[in-house]
Amino acid sequence: MTGCPARYDDELGYWVVDDPALAREVLLDPETFRPDNAVLAHTPLSVKALRVLSGVGFALPPTLANNAGESHRPIRAAVARFFSPARVAAVEPLARELTSLRVAAASARLAVGEQVDLVQAIAAEPPALVVLHLLGLREVDVPALKAWSLDSLELFWGRPDEDRQLELAHSAAEFYAWLRARTTAARETPTDDLFGVLVGLGLTDEEICAVGYFLLIAGQETTTQLISTAFHRSLGQMVGPARVVEDVLREASSVPTWRRVTARPTTIGDVDVPARAPVLLGLSGHGGPADLAFGIGIHRCLGAGLARLEARVALDCARELLAAVRLVETPPMIDLLSFRAPKRLLVVTDGNTRDN
Repeated sequence: MTGCPARYDDELGYWVVDDPALAREVLLDPETFRPDNAVLAHTPLSVKALRVLSGVGFALPPTLANNAGESHRPIRAAVARFFSPARVAAVEPLARELTSLRVAAASARLAVGEQVDLVQAIAAEPPALVVLHLLGLREVDVPALKAWSLDSLELFWGRPDEDRQLELAHSAAEFYAWLRARTTAARETPTDDLFGVLVGLGLTDEEICAVGYFLLIAGQETTTQLISTAFHRSLGQMVGPARVVEDVLREASSVPTWRRVTARPTTIGDVDVPARAPVLLGLSGHGGPADLAFGIGIHRCLGAGLARLEARVALDCARELLAAVRLVETPPMIDLLSFRAPKRLLVVTDGNTRDN
């Protein structure tokens, strides 16, 4: 390997690799740099939190993001069919309809002087509704899914204290119990939705729940966050949607880092790294290509094309609104180890008073 070396960050507890070329090489070598820690809790979970999770049989065995074994390929292939280029292209009218309705409602509120949170009003629900449509999942409580997703991201990629961990663990357990119920239903009545396909693949209940847990979060919450960041960058401007999306992916992706762990002693650049060393890869904001934000190799994001499409559609539908509003506060942020985006974008029409 060549390029800027890795450095050990004592505060984070990871060997940090920000050089895009080196990050790419790491991702393309899953035998040396394994994904075993990809979905482990960044902050060790308390006994009380673990007890809550164990109460519903919570488990995340190797399936997609955390799997470099032989089972990865068939699971990925089965899930990838839901996100084929043709299916993604066919869902654009739905994404546009869902977003346009929310833009119209937000515009009406702004027109009478209300403050509007663009994250909740526009960015939050369309990605969830679209991915549920693609996966064939009906009768899903979308607000609950959004809450479960944010709580799970904080639990596994944040720094919650023990009291907060316990609260988040109850939410994650509720989500996992829902996944188990959908898995049981798919075993009893075969379907062609995500759960039915995974049952047909011969996966265990725990494996099915693990796929569902990761996919139903990654398949929509990261896109909401991508759209939120793109909205933030577009406020008060009239900028082409495609350009904004690519700029955000290069410079400020909603998934700016990802994790690996060394299987044996190795080198990154000219730095020796021991076995079982946790590695944190910079995917965005370090001068690399936009595509690196979605990863590369056998674990590249299956929803990359969908995320790009949904973000472009959201910016296109909201272009006039974004040009006519301004923030009323510095946006609070989702600021986790591997996830970063505005938590709220509270705006008013540009002619109204700004608080700061």
